[in-house]
Amino acid sequence: MDDPTVHQLRLLLTLAEELHFKRAAARLYLTQPALSQQISALEHRLGVQLFTRTSRRVELTAAGESLLPMARKVVTAMEHLRNAASRTKLGDGRLRIGVCENVAPLEATRAVLGAISSLYPCLGPEIRIYDFADPITALESGRIDAAFVYLPVPEGFHSQPLTTEPRMVCVASSDPLAARSSVSLADLAGHPVVSLASEMFQEGRDYWAAAPRPDGTPVHYTDHQVSRFETLLSVASFGGAIAFVPSAAARLYPRPDLRYLPVDDLPDCTLGMVWSAADRAKPHIAALEDICHQLRQQGVLQGDMQSLTRLLDMESAYC
Repeated sequence: MDDPTVHQLRLLLTLAEELHFKRAAARLYLTQPALSQQISALEHRLGVQLFTRTSRRVELTAAGESLLPMARKVVTAMEHLRNAASRTKLGDGRLRIGVCENVAPLEATRAVLGAISSLYPCLGPEIRIYDFADPITALESGRIDAAFVYLPVPEGFHSQPLTTEPRMVCVASSDPLAARSSVSLADLAGHPVVSLASEMFQEGRDYWAAAPRPDGTPVHYTDHQVSRFETLLSVASFGGAIAFVPSAAARLYPRPDLRYLPVDDLPDCTLGMVWSAADRAKPHIAALEDICHQLRQQGVLQGDMQSLTRLLDMESAYC
């Protein structure tokens, strides 16, 4: 007789709580047939019927009720084993991760942080909120171990790409361009770009100003030294200046005084997890890189939460 898997025992515990296949499947990000097949496989492996099923209700059998405490102990023991293995491999230090205000709500950010917490509880993580000009400085000084950053980054840093999205231009709703459905960089030639803080490295400042322009048109800047995303939007909202932003901003920061417009000839931007290249071989950074890679490969960063569930059930992958 094959032993039941810990994954199957987790499914048993969830179904025992819900006593409803549809609700349990939704909690587990599974289809109802997939959950039913796993429960049937578990019953076959244990040699007992755990649930009685009718078209109207699901009930635990006496055998199922008696096995629940032991199933919980097995699942808890596996969690303790994984945590102990992680501490042995990675130590007790918490991952210090920098997050800018404009990336904190993103699905990719939440998926990575959730995977770290689930797979490596001993790593934390410890979240530190920064203005968007600060994470690179914090990485250079060692105040954080990694950060969510829109690329590019300076030399000496390694980045693991997470998601790619269009860049858009943000204009005041009173600007004549606001009536357009899209624009080109040539259409924006007469608009100065909101200047980012000088602490931000020059390649990054140029990238978010779309400089140089393809036709050689010089880029003019405002006198502002902006370091916060909300400030960037507010400066653009007063008119006379524009700001280039990731397309997620249109969803996360809707404002009546702003319009977000697609730019036909502007390349996409990429959000990445970034750390010092010198730290890449450290166990906790290697674990973080592997998590990011797995999440991207399995489609989790594009919102496939069923893939996230499968990833978190792969105990052997990280312990």
